[in-house]
Amino acid sequence: MTPLSLVLITQDEAERLPACLDSVPFADEVVIVDSGSRDATVALARARGARVIQQEWLGFGRQKQLAVTLARNDWVLCLDADERLSLPLQEHMQRELRSPRCLAYRFARRNRFLGRWLRHGEGYPDYQLRLFHRGHARWSDDPIHEGVTASTPVGDLSGDLLHESAQTLESYLAKQNRYTSLQAERLADAGKRPGPARLLLSPLFRFVKFYFLRLGFLDGLPGLIHILIGCMNSFTKYAKTLEKTLPSS
Repeated sequence: MTPLSLVLITQDEAERLPACLDSVPFADEVVIVDSGSRDATVALARARGARVIQQEWLGFGRQKQLAVTLARNDWVLCLDADERLSLPLQEHMQRELRSPRCLAYRFARRNRFLGRWLRHGEGYPDYQLRLFHRGHARWSDDPIHEGVTASTPVGDLSGDLLHESAQTLESYLAKQNRYTSLQAERLADAGKRPGPARLLLSPLFRFVKFYFLRLGFLDGLPGLIHILIGCMNSFTKYAKTLEKTLPSS
């Protein structure tokens, strides 16, 4: 099989990291770029044979691309510590790596929220490009909502990437608050200044799209809460951007 490096970025992920590593037993090496974990993440990773590099936080995109450049193999699989490969995805990935048809692959990500695996709305299929030859794809430099850009056609793999998106609602909301602050900072730096229409209509359009058109209502109460938080994020992002662009008194 084509040699593969599993690469991750971590900070205080001792609880969720083992399941992630266990889901990729066919990786030839594991590279972890850690940004100052205070729990047992680093010790656990090294005990599992991972190569751990300490690096101050550079933003999501640059941190992940650094991890890719530190790998010994050209083929890399990029995961977050709260993600793991389902068995069907493991099997298809191994088959494909025996004789790759493409130089980059994407697959569906299924998000678990409030104890339920979401199957609609924003929670699924949520396609992710995570397996690629690093000579033909790379992470963007975006500090948030980073993504992989490939210079060649992208193939699809069957099976799901399982994402434990939140351990508690409180931790999930805290993460969303940090993300909207980063988004607002980026928009303000780009000179964006949202008006009342953007503040009002963005959450509304988002709700209609994901709850009705993408059938989010079929995911029950967890699906409704997940989409409403996304709508709140749309409003909060633009409200924070407006705050940053208002003239100081």
